[in-house]
Amino acid sequence: MDNTSDTGSCCPSDSKEDTGQFIQMIGLDKNVPAPEIREITSLITFNDRLDHFLARWGVNRMRHIVEPGIYKLGNPDADSPVFVSANYTLSFDALRSSLAGIDCYILVIDTKGINVWCAAGKGTFGTDEIIYRIRWSGLAKFVNHRNLILPQLGAPGVSAHEVKRKSGFKVEYGPVRAQDLPEYLKNHMATTEMRKVRFTFRDRLVLTPIEFIHVIKPTLIATIILYLLSGPFAAFLAVVAAFAGTVLFPVLMPYLPAHDLSIKGIILGWLVALPFGISLAANNTMFLWKEMLSLIAMFLIVPAVTGYLALNFTGCTTYTSRTGVKKEIFRYVPYMALTAGTGLLCLLVLAVAHLKEMI
Repeated sequence: MDNTSDTGSCCPSDSKEDTGQFIQMIGLDKNVPAPEIREITSLITFNDRLDHFLARWGVNRMRHIVEPGIYKLGNPDADSPVFVSANYTLSFDALRSSLAGIDCYILVIDTKGINVWCAAGKGTFGTDEIIYRIRWSGLAKFVNHRNLILPQLGAPGVSAHEVKRKSGFKVEYGPVRAQDLPEYLKNHMATTEMRKVRFTFRDRLVLTPIEFIHVIKPTLIATIILYLLSGPFAAFLAVVAAFAGTVLFPVLMPYLPAHDLSIKGIILGWLVALPFGISLAANNTMFLWKEMLSLIAMFLIVPAVTGYLALNFTGCTTYTSRTGVKKEIFRYVPYMALTAGTGLLCLLVLAVAHLKEMI
């Protein structure tokens, strides 16, 4: 079905030729019928909560998705509001559960199973995808108005004027948190509190399981290698560094000095390594070159590890902008690679010396 044939008011500034070119550009097949509207409720079931738990722990991470399309909540009519959501189950469920008792439509776009904030940074919660889903779903046939309510955290990836120009739908940014939507809908005005981005202790803590799961395998490998090179002390330090970078860092993030997350992580690494360094110095009455080399390796490798793990949080927090993420990657990753490589070289020298002693 050609979704542009009966929606002239949607594209007041586009000619028929421009519209045809746009449909060809986004790959919309006019012979494919629009998808059916699915019915949903605001109830979060046990299965939903199990899905959330598995998603938090990274189990089948990319399978926690919602099919793109139009969903209706309650008994919406042609004047009911339309919300836009990512197709990540946690994002979608947070939205629908906050709209209990409200008749509305939810337009789910394809963000590849990524939440709104991260998808906006990656460009998948973006202008072209929203325009495409408006056309593809035939949304204009179901509502009289031309207004979309988007999550505020999706703004970095969306050009509102382009959506308006190419689809006829005006973009309206709702509050940061879905739970504020019922109050927001009373007059479609967001208070200062509704616009305030918070990243609370709980918000930070829920990030730790999936980050920790991601580093278990490389940490296990590193632990074995370090045990063979330098013994149990270095192996235990590898575990501590991984734990610090994935669990301690998000918990302590607001209290660590500096602005860039990489620097915060490097500082945390120094703090973590310090007690080990003091312990090593205290247990050696004769501080020989081997002990000194061990200290140098420790204070090179641990901050590099925690700094790198901290860098991962640039993509899932509101501390850093899209350009800020790129800046941190290009500025700090070479430094981390250099210090970690130098530290490993120190360990290799110690391992060779140890082998010579055994021979």
